[in-house]
Amino acid sequence: MHIIAHRGFNGRYPEMSPLAYEQALTLPIHGVECDVRLTRDGQVVCTHDRTMQRVAGDPMVVSQATAGQLKKLNIAQTFAPNPEAPTSSRYPAGLPPAGQPLVQHLLTLDELLDMVFATDDKHLYIETKHPSRAGRMLEEQLVLRLRYHNLLQSRRIHVISFSHVAMRRMRALAPKIETFYLRRDWEARVNPKDVRLSASKGLGLSVARGHSSPWLITDNTYMWTVNEPADMAWARDHGVSVMATDFPDVALDVVGSGKL
Repeated sequence: MHIIAHRGFNGRYPEMSPLAYEQALTLPIHGVECDVRLTRDGQVVCTHDRTMQRVAGDPMVVSQATAGQLKKLNIAQTFAPNPEAPTSSRYPAGLPPAGQPLVQHLLTLDELLDMVFATDDKHLYIETKHPSRAGRMLEEQLVLRLRYHNLLQSRRIHVISFSHVAMRRMRALAPKIETFYLRRDWEARVNPKDVRLSASKGLGLSVARGHSSPWLITDNTYMWTVNEPADMAWARDHGVSVMATDFPDVALDVVGSGKL
């Protein structure tokens, strides 16, 4: 099973921050995941939401701001460690002592690619966020960044999305890149036979969908976001191939032990 650190190391550090990725990349896992959006000046940046309110306490809209404006925000502004998070012997250090401010700034995709490929073996799973005003320009700019880094045929790059249209774009623009279409849970009602509407190379499903429809799990299934040790063990025992989790340290303990 491949363990992926969701949004860097989202369970322990500010999501998609340099610190989150630095710490995740020290672990013996398969790779890391990020979400990407397009800024007003055409840069691909790593952030999940339409605005910066949740992570930085600022209502700035990503698509209406420049990368420079976004980088001035502290994306650790609203972060606080979860006291109920599962524990792990592998949890690395890295946070400042209580009471000291934690300052982290948004990453561009170029910067994250440099971090990931500074390692010898880590993979990067890139989720393009839709719907967005960028439309097809997001995949086009993503492919341009991958071409710039000479990664259009890299086995260490994977693109994931909830959008069939995005999957078809990636197939046309970068046919060598592995793609995963992420099924939404409501598709169980409207597409009960799981007819493929886009030619992705793999398929994804949530933990809840996996439990309700284990027959969907194949040898190329991406499951998100698996945070409970019992669910990690269940995913391992049911043959999930790629598991995205906010707690890759806990996943290493569970998957590596062969039991709960």
